[in-house]
Amino acid sequence: MKIMLIFGTRPEAIKMCPLIKELQKHPELETIVCLTGQHREMLEQVMRIFGIDADENLDIMRPGQTLSDITGRVISGIDGMIGKYRPDVILVHGDTSTSFAAALSAFYHHIPVGHVEAGLRTYNLDAPFPEEFNRQAVDLIAKFFFAPTGTAKENLLKEGKHTEDIYVTGNTAIDALHSTVSDHYQSDDLDWAGDSRLILLTAHRRENLGEPMRHIFAAVNRITNEFPDVKILFPVHKNPAVRKTAHRYFDGNPRVRLVEPLDVLDFHNYMARCFLIMSDSGGVQEEAPSLGKPVLVLRDTTERPEGIEAGTLKLVGTREQGIFREASMLLADPKEYNRMSMAANPYGDGHASERIVKVISDYAKGIDRSAIL
Repeated sequence: MKIMLIFGTRPEAIKMCPLIKELQKHPELETIVCLTGQHREMLEQVMRIFGIDADENLDIMRPGQTLSDITGRVISGIDGMIGKYRPDVILVHGDTSTSFAAALSAFYHHIPVGHVEAGLRTYNLDAPFPEEFNRQAVDLIAKFFFAPTGTAKENLLKEGKHTEDIYVTGNTAIDALHSTVSDHYQSDDLDWAGDSRLILLTAHRRENLGEPMRHIFAAVNRITNEFPDVKILFPVHKNPAVRKTAHRYFDGNPRVRLVEPLDVLDFHNYMARCFLIMSDSGGVQEEAPSLGKPVLVLRDTTERPEGIEAGTLKLVGTREQGIFREASMLLADPKEYNRMSMAANPYGDGHASERIVKVISDYAKGIDRSAIL
């Protein structure tokens, strides 16, 4: 049976590569890897680190591309790939425009879709935008729902999905950590941090551009002023608006280091060695609890409430005072810090890929039996 995996961004690649490696252990499953190139350099970095070669790369990225441009080019490109390879199942991940467009193309061709990381919801189409629409739309199309948690499964059941089509697998992001985090890792950035308490910062979401991001960065500067033993490492997203604001706020602050976007190997090892994380990223909310790192979520909503309920994450919004208050609490109160860092990880045990492949393998056997009969 032919399984085509379609993805196009760095976060998707981090979570799909462990699944590809697991699929490749099963010779009865022919694995086809198709990249859309929604991200380019950052995507290729991940593929190299996991040692995976793509069968196809649509290379859709264009300067100044819009969401409509991305969606249209992915649909058109995937149509050609479906005609060339004739896959039996298509697997997509999460909530990107690539995932939505690829699932729609599969639907048009009557090909079953497996949705890895199905069932995440805020039920607010503007937060995050356009991701909330994308993941709901993919789940309208999918045949296999690979939900990372019981909460995600409950969302799907409330929407009328059949329980026999939903598989709680854990999150493949945790699988990836087993391949990337090393006790022997070293870097110049960690040498720069020295004995300071290192905070790893990420901020890039569309809804945080403008005033919310200015509030976030102002809070970060206040933190470094209040706590002299803290240093901030900020891998700055390629978005020119993010970069301009970052340099405006942090140039001249010797305890904030701006670096280029990190590859997955570096980022995971920085997470493992930092004191805490401040982030508007979705993937970080899943990965950090496995490493015992508290996360202050720089958003007003999250589609990952399990981490909030477990105590590994705290939703702090995007206002300067609220961010500063919550970060100060973790930096000043060891009991509060330990409460978050020692909370149970709700996102899985690192075996999600194995569970997903078992479902696909059993489905393949069912197809084979039907053909024989």
